[in-house]
Amino acid sequence: MSQLITGIHHVTAIAADSQKNVDFYTGILGLRLVKKTINFDAPDVYHFYYGDEAGNPGSILTFFPYTGLVRGRHGKGMLNTTTFSLPVSSIGYWEERLKKFNVRYKPAEDRFNMETVIYFEDSDGLGLELVFNDADKRPGFSYGQIPPEHAIKGFYSVEIWEEGYERTAGLLTEQMDHQLIGERGNRFRFAATNAPGNYVDILCTPDSLRGLGGSGTVHHIAFATPDRESQTAVQKKLMDRSLNPTPILDRNYFTSIYFREPGGVLFEVATSGPGFDVDEDFAHLGELLKLPPQYEARRSKLENELPPVSLHIDQYK
Repeated sequence: MSQLITGIHHVTAIAADSQKNVDFYTGILGLRLVKKTINFDAPDVYHFYYGDEAGNPGSILTFFPYTGLVRGRHGKGMLNTTTFSLPVSSIGYWEERLKKFNVRYKPAEDRFNMETVIYFEDSDGLGLELVFNDADKRPGFSYGQIPPEHAIKGFYSVEIWEEGYERTAGLLTEQMDHQLIGERGNRFRFAATNAPGNYVDILCTPDSLRGLGGSGTVHHIAFATPDRESQTAVQKKLMDRSLNPTPILDRNYFTSIYFREPGGVLFEVATSGPGFDVDEDFAHLGELLKLPPQYEARRSKLENELPPVSLHIDQYK
């Protein structure tokens, strides 16, 4: 059987302010807003998708911004850090850029003797890292305020904190096509595809408190599968392990199943297509509020209730 899970599809987090979220990820980090839609399960809340130019799997960070939501807490049983990939030559540029926009960060440190890492947080406290490496050949995206050679290429990895790594490792390796490709201390790295954008690091943190949901925390991580047929095969494997995946749900830009991994993190398996240009021209992705068909009749009400947002790219040059 061909590989069912090919890597990371997207990460979805929670925010407390829609405009601040757009400003941080499009303005400071330079990601493309590839889709402005709603939470299909809570239509009075936006769902923003940020990524590379096309919103390819392995580049997509999404947010549910609940206005005024209190902050959550990082801890075990949670994905606490999402990392972005950049070339080694960009370290100085990004240190100065973070300083310029008053984003506090930790000094650069080495990891696995192959990557340099800078940790920082967004305005809600979401854990983020820039990982500087020369293994990533993907093109970056910029609205123009960041030179192309310093533009973020997509994800590098994610970091999950667990009581112990063994049960989650078993799920990744036995049901989800991952392999253990590195370990150092309490960090264990897995990948379905051994390339930047697909690394899953599990940290054993038995002494940490359990994480609490809220703004600045990750809601779920999605793994990529090629199509509906492979998704159904994954669903069966998960059911055979009594992990109770959901039915396949249509998210317009992909279809999804969800389940909890043994440590408590919500996992999703999402198809790689059809993609974000099914309801919007590629050149104009993210410009209009796009609604799934079941909510079109409520468009006027939703547009009046959702807070207005806009891009302020010129302020972040």
